[in-house]
Amino acid sequence: MAPKTATSARRIRLGTELRRLRERAGLSVTEGARQLGVSQAQLSNIEASRFGVSADRLRALARIYRCSDSAYLDGLTELAGERKSGWWETFREVLPAPLLDLAEIEHHAVRLQAANTAHIPGLLQLADHSRAIFEQAVPEFSRRDLELRVNFRLQRQALLDQDDPVPYQAIIHDAALRVPVGGTAVAKRQLEHLLTQSERDGITIRVIPFTIGAYPGSGQTFLHLHGPVPRLDTVSLDQSHGPALVEAEAELDTYRSLLQRMESVALPPEKTRDFIHSLVTAL
Repeated sequence: MAPKTATSARRIRLGTELRRLRERAGLSVTEGARQLGVSQAQLSNIEASRFGVSADRLRALARIYRCSDSAYLDGLTELAGERKSGWWETFREVLPAPLLDLAEIEHHAVRLQAANTAHIPGLLQLADHSRAIFEQAVPEFSRRDLELRVNFRLQRQALLDQDDPVPYQAIIHDAALRVPVGGTAVAKRQLEHLLTQSERDGITIRVIPFTIGAYPGSGQTFLHLHGPVPRLDTVSLDQSHGPALVEAEAELDTYRSLLQRMESVALPPEKTRDFIHSLVTAL
């Protein structure tokens, strides 16, 4: 059977994790395939995400690789399970693949933590605010491409509106709140929207005020997407060319520590609401 082209961010992550397990066990692809009883090409295709892998075969590989972390293996089994196409697939071939990967990982995350220093987090943006940001892209988007991105961003926000919303925390620097993106009227509606969202169950918004001075993560904008176990977390870095996904354990630990330090200097939720309300009344 010819290998299929991988389009799933979860299948790609599964292949990466299986390769890491094999390398930690000190086995070559040839030796891993021999112990599993498959060809070297077949195991290579699994690790490269060209082939899927059944739950039974996945656990057989785990035994070969001497991995006994049951919670981690359950997470890998979930990654290997069949999934229906998500809503993001309707944007394939019209938006860059990294955007679709981000939406897929968000959809399956168990918790989300955003740190934004220059703008309002995408999951909390109103359409007019998003549109004003996309209008500043270099090179400029066509009107069609701009509206596609606005629509895509709004559909991502459904995570926060479902019956069982994904727990979401956003740490936003004071500077991001004061830039009148789209003009004063849009900026005011956006701040009012933040206040409304901050009152909802499962959404926590905290602000780092200017008065803090220098703070951890200055200039950083990223989203920490929690998987079923920490080893399957992902961090999405906000880049001018689109999201860059980080999955290496050492880098994930760095961003976890950074979030903790940013939380330590951010205002608590109640004071954050008072702070944002003062900005609204000043407009």
